[in-house]
Amino acid sequence: MTQQASVPAGTVEGLRQSRIGKRPVELPKGVTVTLKDGNVEVKGPKGTLARRLPDNVSVKVEGTTLTVLPTIPGRDGARFQGLARALINSMVVGSSTGYTKTLQLVGTGYRAELKGQVLNLSLGFSHPVNFPVPAGIKVEIPGDSKGTLVILTGADKEKMGETAAKIRGFRPPEPYGGKGVRYQGEKVREKAGKAGAKGGK
Repeated sequence: MTQQASVPAGTVEGLRQSRIGKRPVELPKGVTVTLKDGNVEVKGPKGTLARRLPDNVSVKVEGTTLTVLPTIPGRDGARFQGLARALINSMVVGSSTGYTKTLQLVGTGYRAELKGQVLNLSLGFSHPVNFPVPAGIKVEIPGDSKGTLVILTGADKEKMGETAAKIRGFRPPEPYGGKGVRYQGEKVREKAGKAGAKGGK
């Protein structure tokens, strides 16, 4: 079994690079990146994000451009490079412009109400569902939606996705009638049911 030898950081000659990973990340105005001890911190108008960098990569910031380089040869180096570049890019986008996800409540009497940092959901159960909103996530319920739209905004893409999935998970769309919580624009495949199978008779 052969071991992959590491190469000096910043050396790219002869190294296999990821098609996505080798693309530079442009830093918008007002966004700063700090690298220290294998960690990366991104500060921007929408917030500050920090995380541990994947192994076997080096990151270089020159002016408003950030580049990620692999430090080991072969396919693994390219994979780590692509992963690191994707993570950093999502942090830059999140801290500069943020992410938005919209959930739609479909069903008679289904509605959402925000009380402080707790989202109260009426989803056809005998009791309301109380969901504490995680730190860093902002919830908005448009007045003209009558409580049927929940708009989530935040800088952390992963946390946004997890939060939206948890809310949707309280009552996923049913295959009969489509009642439940869905992402706005989500296509729900509805089954015909017994009446449909009999031609509506």
